[in-house]
Amino acid sequence: MTQTTPNGTPCWYELTTSDLTSAREFYANVAGWAIADAGMEGFTYLLAAAADGGQVAGMSEMAGGDGPPPSWLVYFTADDIDAAAASVAADGGSVLHEPTDIPGTGRFAICADPQGAAFGLLTPEPMDAPLEHPAFDQAATGHGNWHELMSSDPAAAFDFYAARFAWRLGEAMDMGDMGTYQLFGIGESDIGGMMGLGDAPVSNWLPYFGVDGVDAAIARITDGGGSIHHGPMEVPGGAFVAVAQDPQQAWFAITGPR
Repeated sequence: MTQTTPNGTPCWYELTTSDLTSAREFYANVAGWAIADAGMEGFTYLLAAAADGGQVAGMSEMAGGDGPPPSWLVYFTADDIDAAAASVAADGGSVLHEPTDIPGTGRFAICADPQGAAFGLLTPEPMDAPLEHPAFDQAATGHGNWHELMSSDPAAAFDFYAARFAWRLGEAMDMGDMGTYQLFGIGESDIGGMMGLGDAPVSNWLPYFGVDGVDAAIARITDGGGSIHHGPMEVPGGAFVAVAQDPQQAWFAITGPR
C-alpha cells in the first residue's frame, strides 16, 4: 500500500543564492551537510544531505537582474499540486511558478500567500513506505526543525493555509510588545509559529535547521562570514535558537541544545 503524508507537511528546503560556491562551503560547515551536484542537464542544482544520509535541501544560483534577494524557500506537501495551485490563486494568493514535473521526484509549484510570503508545493512521487530520513525531522541534526511565518496579517494567513493544509492551531503565546506568537501543527506535533512582521520588511517564511550545539554553530556562522541577529535565546521546551543571515544575506535559523 502506498503511504501518504498529510497535506501541508514540510518536505523540502531550497536556497536560491547569488554565490553558489560560497553558499555550498558555508552550509557544509555550519549544518554539517554533504553537498553534491544533482547532475541536472543545463542547470546546476546542489543537493544537501545530513549526517544520517537524509536529503534535506537544494541549492541553486539566481539569475542576474532585479529579482528577489537570496532566500530560503520552504516546500509543503500537496496531494494534488494543480488543484492546490489553482486554489491559491482563487483565494487571493499568487502562483509564481506553474505546476511542473521533476522526473524521479514529483510535481512542484511555487506560490505566495495573500500577504506575499512565498512557499513551495510538492506532490512527491508515490512511495511504498515513508522516507527513513525525511527533510523535516525534529529529532535529527541537520534537518528542518521549525518553520516561522512573519506576516502582515498572521490570523488571515493561518486561515489561508488551514484551508488547504491539515494544520491546526496550537498555543497562542503573548510576547508583549511583539504581539502574539501563534503555534500551529499537524496531528499532535507543533511544526511552527506565526507572528506579525516585527522587523521584517515583508511577509516571509523562515526555516529553522537542527544543530547539535547552538553556541558552536553560531561560531561557525560568524567565522564563515554570516551574521547573528537574534540569540542564542532559550525557548519553551529547553531548546535554544538563533536567527542568522548567511554571507549572501539569506535568512535562516538554527535550533538545538545550547
